[in-house]
Amino acid sequence: MPLPGDIIEGIAEGECGENFISAKGRSELSSQLGRLIRHGGVVWVKVRRGNATLRLKAGVVPERSSSKLQKRFTIRAASDDRHVAVLADLTLDQCCELQEMSRRVVNITDGDGFMRKGVKYDWKKKLGTYLPDQRSTVISSILFLPVNNEHTVEATTSRTMAWFSAAVSSGIPLVFVNIQTEQIVTSERSGIGGNSQTWSMWHQSPNPTIQILQAVRIWFLPGVAEVPVMLTPEAGETRFGMDIKRTEEGFICIYGVAKGSAADRAGLRQLREQAAASGKLMIISRLEGHSLMPSTVSSTGLIHCCDHAEVKQTLASAIERMDGIDLYIMAWPTEKGSYSRSPQLVGYDALRPPDDASLNLGFSAGYLA
Repeated sequence: MPLPGDIIEGIAEGECGENFISAKGRSELSSQLGRLIRHGGVVWVKVRRGNATLRLKAGVVPERSSSKLQKRFTIRAASDDRHVAVLADLTLDQCCELQEMSRRVVNITDGDGFMRKGVKYDWKKKLGTYLPDQRSTVISSILFLPVNNEHTVEATTSRTMAWFSAAVSSGIPLVFVNIQTEQIVTSERSGIGGNSQTWSMWHQSPNPTIQILQAVRIWFLPGVAEVPVMLTPEAGETRFGMDIKRTEEGFICIYGVAKGSAADRAGLRQLREQAAASGKLMIISRLEGHSLMPSTVSSTGLIHCCDHAEVKQTLASAIERMDGIDLYIMAWPTEKGSYSRSPQLVGYDALRPPDDASLNLGFSAGYLA
């Protein structure tokens, strides 16, 4: 059927649609349509749509806005009496713009045969139910910038996968999700991104050296699930009772839990024993809602991650105030054992089908409450 932006190149009467007559403008076209309506009102219209020329069967009808004294005529779709064209004298650019809008609408409405409509969604309720810690996006990523001697994206990708493989081999329970390339724009003096310092330096240097880098980002889940743990100190305790260190790949690991401590009461000592038996490390993914994941690898090869000393200071400050502290532990898959699935668990395990028993955690979430 006729669509907005179609360029009318000619019209022909009758069922065969031969001998097309061209029109030089809207007024002349309307006059020719008025003559043809007296001969049955069925016409063929030759239109140019993009790079294609189409022949459309149409009917001739009076324009609704025309007066009785000076009637003007237009065309309607042969298959739909309600689809009436509005004729206008437009430039080529205006027609191309309308054709692009028509193409988008047709793709949306005819892509799978049904019209689309917007429906309301209770985002607040869903976030509270399925993402207990709303400060977390569940999925994490780390961006690798190419180092000075890397001139291909394949080399950066190889280094990215080496980091991921090394992390998994060391016992960090990461779940691979996706890998992608990103274009990063840098200037010789300002470094990555655009900020007030970059803007001011560009004003001082009218010809800054701009460079486009092909970085690589890898997306992963922090374990098959994140297990929430609340550490609650008791009177007289001066520490939560867990020893932490940073791994080579930039993660914060719990490598020791004292007996009878707040960490032990929360189940971390038993959890660490199970992790060791499975050949896994016990990694803290978040502390007080803040991610402890490494975020970037610079062009010098440095891994930008959480300050180990600052994490220790956060724990020490909480124990001084005798405040409880929330943390999340990366959970790992095991072949034996199962756990009672809790709505508080977030991550891969909460997203996989409930009947899939190939990944079971070797602990019960109950004793972590």
